[in-house]
Amino acid sequence: MFASLQSPVRATLFGLLLLPFTTLFAAAPAKRPNVLWLIAEDFSPHLACYGTKEVYSPNLDRLAAEGMRFTRMFATGPVCSVSRSAFMTGMYQTTIGAHNHRSHRDDGYQLPAGVRTLPDWLRDAGYFTANIRSFPESISFKASGKADWNFTYVARKAFDSENWNDLKSRQPFLAQVNFPETHRAFKSPKRADPAKVELPPIYPDHPIARQDWAAYLDAASDLDRKVGEVLRQLEQDGLADDTIVIFMGDHGQAHVRGKQFVYDDGLRIPFIVRWAKNFPQPNGFVAGTVSDRIMEAIDLAPTLIDISGAPKPAGMQGRILFGNRAEPARTYAFGARDRCDETVFRFRTVRDARYRYIRNFTPERPFLQPNAYKEKQYPVLALIKELGAEGKLTDWQKNFYLASTMPAEELYDMDADPHSMKNLVDSKSKEHREALVRLRTELETWINDSNDQGKTMEPKALAAAMGFTKPENIK
Repeated sequence: MFASLQSPVRATLFGLLLLPFTTLFAAAPAKRPNVLWLIAEDFSPHLACYGTKEVYSPNLDRLAAEGMRFTRMFATGPVCSVSRSAFMTGMYQTTIGAHNHRSHRDDGYQLPAGVRTLPDWLRDAGYFTANIRSFPESISFKASGKADWNFTYVARKAFDSENWNDLKSRQPFLAQVNFPETHRAFKSPKRADPAKVELPPIYPDHPIARQDWAAYLDAASDLDRKVGEVLRQLEQDGLADDTIVIFMGDHGQAHVRGKQFVYDDGLRIPFIVRWAKNFPQPNGFVAGTVSDRIMEAIDLAPTLIDISGAPKPAGMQGRILFGNRAEPARTYAFGARDRCDETVFRFRTVRDARYRYIRNFTPERPFLQPNAYKEKQYPVLALIKELGAEGKLTDWQKNFYLASTMPAEELYDMDADPHSMKNLVDSKSKEHREALVRLRTELETWINDSNDQGKTMEPKALAAAMGFTKPENIK
């Protein structure tokens, strides 16, 4: 059989045959799971499995039942480009200079040395990457393919593909699918009864507000329907058992006190993970359970890099969530808001298991600063102004929305006050005073240790140059 081969080659082949089978196959790379990453826009944890009524979400409820559902996952910024810049790099947006909404689109700004996007890290680890836009004909919609990063991407293509049909032949893969349903304007079929929705008391109990909230919940039901189509396609293609499925929001709800603000409404997001059946569950992951562990969206990048078998990149601020190299659970989740559209604020916040503390570096500015996007898209914003002029707001609504300034500091007991309506900064309670001092100190430490770039406010002319407004109109 080997007579025609040269003797050195023949000797090598005979030597291989004499090796133990474990040695022969030791160099073969271990099979690694695929990752299907489902991202909803502008979405808080408003699903039936999170306790929200008037939402029909059987597909995501099932995903949660088969996997783990997390109740304390927080975005680090309350608007898309900021939050996505952070969780795509595993870094706080304030550290990497990506903290102003839709900034650095045409100025060539690049990420700091050593900071890269998650698809880059996984591609180097042997993963195929896709930001899906096109599906098979069996799926009734096209995905948005949203990226929306506040930096110039120069390395190579951000993703390898945008076609679902490429996945089966290119494993292991990271495939991202973006769902815009819960981003305004809401256009989903009507299902929720406005009279039955649980409208947060921070908004006027008025038919317009109820209809708007119901439309948001309808969008969540429509989102679930489309997620179901994608999950069924994953099964039909024979990929489900080899694929970790992750569902999350990019930041919180698109309502007056949600998106663009650093309350729980703007930062707390749903997070559901279903492990791949053909791979053992890692340490820290127990299917069929609910966890109240504090996490930040930037933790996903190092977790997926670790799953790929690659080491966590030096300096990455996110923490590995699961497995043998899992890092300690967080005690605190941090967040930040800077310029959004033409509206300039600077908020920094920290949340622990019970309290949220907010520091406002621009307290002289009212909550209702002009914002063209919100004035066009948020009917409740106009309603608040109208009812305020008619004297029909509650005392809390009037004192919060119509005040000419905002508090420099806010502290809320999220257990007792889930809608963040009672500011405890001036409370005489010993427990509240201790929480205030502790969280204030933690936030100051984080600002310094993370090298918060927002310490230097963005020049007015820069926002104007991006087409938002004239410099004289930016306060």
